[in-house]
Amino acid sequence: MIVVPVKEGDNIEKALKKFKRKFEKTGVVKELRKRQAFNKPSEVKRERMMHAVYVQQLKQAEE
Repeated sequence: MIVVPVKEGDNIEKALKKFKRKFEKTGVVKELRKRQAFNKPSEVKRERMMHAVYVQQLKQAEE
C-alpha cells in the first residue's frame, strides 16, 4: 500500500504528484499490461535480443 504523508497546509497537488510518482515506480500498471496478453517465449526472446542489439549500438555510437 502506498502512503503519502500530507502535512497541514500542504498543497494537495504536490501530494497527488508524489502519489503518482510512487505508483509509477511500483510498476503495477506495467505488470498489468504485460499480463493482459500472452507472449510466446520466442517473441520474448526476440524482443530481448533486439533490445540488446539496440543498447549495444547506442554504446558503440557513444564511443
